[in-house]
Amino acid sequence: MTPSITSQSLRLSSSFSIAALQPHTFSKIPLPKSHLRVSRQAPLFKPISAVQSNVLLPDASKTATFQPSNAPNLLAVNTEAMEVDRATEAELKNGSRSKRRTKIVCTIGPRTCGFDELEALAVGGMNVARINMCHGTHEWHRKVIEHVRRLNDERGFAIAIMMDTQGSEIHMGDLGGATSSKAEDGEIWTFTVRSFGSNCPERTISVNYDGFAEDIKVGDELLVDGGMVRFVVTEKIGPDVICCCTDPGLLLPRANLTFWRNGSLVQEHNAMLPTISSKDWLDIDYGIAEGVDFIAVSFVKSAEVIKHLKSYIASRSPASNIAVIAKIESIDSLKNLNEIILASDGAMVARGDLGAQVPLEQVPSIQEKIVQLCRQLNKPVIVASQLLESMIEYPIPTRAEVADVSEVVRQQADALMLSGESAMGQFPDKALAVLRSVSLRIEKWCREGKQHATFEPPPISSSVSAGIPGEICNGAAKIANKLKASALFVYTKTGQMASLLSCSRPDCPIFAFTPTSSVRRRLNLQWGLVPFCLNFSDDMESNLNQTFSLLKARGLIKSGDLIIVVSDMLQSIQVINVP
Repeated sequence: MTPSITSQSLRLSSSFSIAALQPHTFSKIPLPKSHLRVSRQAPLFKPISAVQSNVLLPDASKTATFQPSNAPNLLAVNTEAMEVDRATEAELKNGSRSKRRTKIVCTIGPRTCGFDELEALAVGGMNVARINMCHGTHEWHRKVIEHVRRLNDERGFAIAIMMDTQGSEIHMGDLGGATSSKAEDGEIWTFTVRSFGSNCPERTISVNYDGFAEDIKVGDELLVDGGMVRFVVTEKIGPDVICCCTDPGLLLPRANLTFWRNGSLVQEHNAMLPTISSKDWLDIDYGIAEGVDFIAVSFVKSAEVIKHLKSYIASRSPASNIAVIAKIESIDSLKNLNEIILASDGAMVARGDLGAQVPLEQVPSIQEKIVQLCRQLNKPVIVASQLLESMIEYPIPTRAEVADVSEVVRQQADALMLSGESAMGQFPDKALAVLRSVSLRIEKWCREGKQHATFEPPPISSSVSAGIPGEICNGAAKIANKLKASALFVYTKTGQMASLLSCSRPDCPIFAFTPTSSVRRRLNLQWGLVPFCLNFSDDMESNLNQTFSLLKARGLIKSGDLIIVVSDMLQSIQVINVP
């Protein structure tokens, strides 16, 4: 017996009220002519395929059904025709609406670089693996990439790979090969432009900036890693800068250095340094060759840098789908924020380095501004740095850290990022579990709190060419919230429609079906998206029958679930009960 499908097919305008909409009871909606060509044919339309005939809403008394002759047999479904992340699938089986929406990026380091450790992170909910080019060799990173791809191929995950460039800001060296070093109060340390390799003298740190000793002055304050350790310059001897530790702490290899004079950040040296250094270009070539999914650019000063890099990637690998993420971590970034985010494929709020350049009390408001702007410009945004810093050493976070993570989730940022917690911390799996559990709880709380509120997605900026697809996705999100849909389905070849749906932040999860593995991995960074790899045709009737069969066979949906459907191919919305 073939399944039957009951469907209501909608055409959407830029402004309409859904207050009266209920499942299976629809009234006609006036639409502007620019958005719709109305068929004046038969009053009773074919469901699903009727969208190709540009039909308005059905009359409530004339619900149509059809019996597709070529519908797949649910008893003999090849579930391998559809790929979904293993950890995501496990979450969905607990109920689609309970699925975590906020994504998690994990920095991979010595603690988590092995295959088993990476698999534990994948099972725990890691969506993106970040490799930091400040540390490690290309060969070391290649092994990590190979492990991640093996997890995707053999274990059924969809983990994306993000390569983060070092940038050309002032950094410390490698500490002579040591993983860390402790600076105590009152100790005398030497910062020098000389290179010692592995034979570094005790309490001596090499610096990557040749003009360091010339630019800094006696009495300046030297901040390590945004102020985690603080020194005062007491003497200069040739290429060596002698400093006294005033705020003790842990020194880590390649940590960022900034210096302050009379209470103000000294920026002159930054203006002389390129955003993308010679080392960065070598690393970028490496990332392109390895086929990473994202390249995060450190210390971005202007949109031109992003445009130049995207042009370079396109020329080196025209078929690649690499997205460029702008890291917002300097005063220069804030000056050109709108242009930088608009030029990029996403942004990262790098609060550690940012907090070294602006007053600490301004960081929370800057973070919220960036998150809101990214949503307005339809760009994914990651909030990073010191989310669970204490868990580098301790098995549970501080309550203040939990509150910080909760605020990021409440702001509906696309992703949270672990840095040292997962790269070198003692409890990477527990840190990941904290992000996952806090995200789930706060997301549920936010949904419950606005159950009776009017849904108003943020206006997409006029700088973004959303057009009719943007209106369709906003409308689909409104309808999904009003009707308490089980899920939104989007069939997309480029990922653009899925991204627009994510920007609207609907209450239900978004099942994004795409035939391209690279698009699927990129979508795994964005809020609320559940990316599936699935080949589909231009025949929406056939696509939906195939999708329903595959999802029901996996236990991810059930008969009677209400689904809202949009696609790249048709400018329409469909409201369907799963047969």
